[in-house]
Amino acid sequence: MAETDPFARACSDAMEANDRASRMMGITIVESVAGRSVVTMKVRDDMLNGHDVCHGGMLFTMADTAFAHACNNTNKVTLASGCTIDFLAPAYEGELLTASAIERSRSGRTGVYDVEIHNPEGKLVATFRGRSYQLKGSVLPET
Repeated sequence: MAETDPFARACSDAMEANDRASRMMGITIVESVAGRSVVTMKVRDDMLNGHDVCHGGMLFTMADTAFAHACNNTNKVTLASGCTIDFLAPAYEGELLTASAIERSRSGRTGVYDVEIHNPEGKLVATFRGRSYQLKGSVLPET
């Protein structure tokens, strides 16, 4: 069962409301807790590459979305400063993928986050490491 953190979820909901790319891909926020997030995405036919497996760019975007929620759900506007991804197994049409992001380090304005994408059987499809940089400002209005 997903953990609940109302403040972190409010930050994620505010970001999601303006995230047209994630909406277009059908990415759903399952969990948002300070420094962590879980999102899901169902692989559709229009997400397949020439080998009939999920395009790596789709997997990257899914992982990047989980990363974004994990590093912004404490109400600090944070962007990626760099990321890497390793594709470990194919994902197929119809599979509901789950991406789980966790903060490994946050100090000053920088952070490091790891994301794992799993298929419905729990097989690891991809690993992603994102480095973040905090800007001025907040996701939600300051009170």
